[in-house]
Amino acid sequence: MKYILSITISLICLQVHAQHHAPKHQHQQQMMMIQHNIKGDTSHAEGWAKGILINVGISQGSTSNWVAGGEKFSFSLSSYVNLHANLKDGRRKWFNSLDMYYGVFHTTSEGTRKNDDRFDLYSKYIWDFHERFGVAAITRFRTGLFPGYDYGKSPKELLSGFLAPAYLTVAPGIDVEPTDYFSIFFTPIAGRWVIIANHAEQLSEKYNLNPGETVRTDIGAYISANFSKEVAKKLFYNSRLDLYSNYLNNPQNIDINWTNMVGFKFNKLLTFTYGFDLIYDDDIRQFGPNGTSPGTQIKSTLNIGLTTKF
Repeated sequence: MKYILSITISLICLQVHAQHHAPKHQHQQQMMMIQHNIKGDTSHAEGWAKGILINVGISQGSTSNWVAGGEKFSFSLSSYVNLHANLKDGRRKWFNSLDMYYGVFHTTSEGTRKNDDRFDLYSKYIWDFHERFGVAAITRFRTGLFPGYDYGKSPKELLSGFLAPAYLTVAPGIDVEPTDYFSIFFTPIAGRWVIIANHAEQLSEKYNLNPGETVRTDIGAYISANFSKEVAKKLFYNSRLDLYSNYLNNPQNIDINWTNMVGFKFNKLLTFTYGFDLIYDDDIRQFGPNGTSPGTQIKSTLNIGLTTKF
């Protein structure tokens, strides 16, 4: 007797959105939210725009007496939650968002492991001197919520945990918006704190802190560029590039955080999204033959799924 069972739910999106003023292009706003463009929301003219986006993906498979081979049982779950509250009041603009990602997979041979874990709180306040120019301040807090391990070592080695590391960035600067779809924030002075609140004995040196140290303070230059545009009918591209130069340690080695999302809306329900993320942090030294060197981190995701708005 041979049988195989495979059930795949690529993507389920549930979106709850409340807004004081209706957008000019409803479908464009919906795609912008799906593509992680909450921080640069320009779809309302005045007042508060608030919303929630919930994205869940599930896949499952199993085999029995399958001569071609395969896992007896596999299951994966990926989730994304966004909460945002954006204010426009005359010359004042205030963008706030919380992004949470979590992914986990389970196989018979390897057990349960996580493959995504991000908590990202972002706030940007702008006072416009001109329609395209203003002074601004950014606060950003990033961490993970659950332990992460290197499963290539025996026993497995702890790589991260809750508030280990966590990153807090505070940056006053200038915000320029040359077009409706591109903006750039820059400052010569930005404070950044790297926090190892838990497991400092194991993790501090992996993030370029002294052994057992729980906080490191960086001072440097910071640039954040955002691009969001409907490049063709129903085809949207969003990109954000963050650059940081730490004056206190190898300022020539620029930290890079680059996030990209391409989205295409087939119809009212079916949506395609592709995401590509690249990170280089000169202070994360877990790579190379000895596990003590910085390295480029790359992550990509591909989803075709359902979108429901109510």
